[in-house]
Amino acid sequence: MRAGAEPRRPVFDAHLHIVDPRFPLTQNQGYLPPAFTVARYRERVAGLGIGGGAVVSGSFQGFDQAYLRAALAALGPGYAGVTQVPATVTDEEIGGLDAAGVRAVRFNVRRGGSATLDQLDRLARRVHEVAGWHTELYVDARDLPDLAATLAALPAVSVDHLGLHRDGLPHLLDLVERGVKVKATGFGRVDLDPATAMAAIVRADPAALMFGTDLPSTRARRPFSDDDLALVAEAVGGEHLDAVLWDNAAAFYRIDPRRPHVPDLREPPGPGRP
Repeated sequence: MRAGAEPRRPVFDAHLHIVDPRFPLTQNQGYLPPAFTVARYRERVAGLGIGGGAVVSGSFQGFDQAYLRAALAALGPGYAGVTQVPATVTDEEIGGLDAAGVRAVRFNVRRGGSATLDQLDRLARRVHEVAGWHTELYVDARDLPDLAATLAALPAVSVDHLGLHRDGLPHLLDLVERGVKVKATGFGRVDLDPATAMAAIVRADPAALMFGTDLPSTRARRPFSDDDLALVAEAVGGEHLDAVLWDNAAAFYRIDPRRPHVPDLREPPGPGRP
């Protein structure tokens, strides 16, 4: 390590998408994403300290599980899956997905492609009972008051992309105080100041916030930038940074909580190093 250089902090990327054209893709609202394979993801995050993460099914993947199984097998230990399943999914199918590394069910309220909100309570409780899965929502926080009672009563819940809108932040914070987790993701798709929202969430519950890249940032006004990590560090402060970058998400996705050693790929080769 270079003199004066700080060790690279390990990062759990709590929200990433893999788009593999070998598997079915369905247009959503007229949109079909370009390919973003496991190899492309690894190339993009090299040097960022990523030691694990959560592969999240998008609206354009519907209920297809083949792509997710393949992605998790390729990424290996340290990565979990967040899938979309129909309300008719069997216990055996849930168990098989759990064995493949899936740890959550997603309800895509904003884009569709998932089970519907009228199925939320029953399906969320069933996947938790069968496999211990939590529930994730892609939802505008302005819509949370209609869902608050249901979400607060569920065993474990997270909300994507800081809840998307500044006007919904008070509703989101109410749920954070009742145990709901929040992903610090998608800074290029939100209508709020990410730093303000992150700081408020950490004040409400330091264990609630989980960083993710949201790569490849499909349909966002701007894609994830490496500088977003610096924004997170500034907003949450050194006291909470390891929790936001690793500990909170590793616990939520039931990944080995020990922070891995992540080589600092920014360093130039030295004597005896390749």
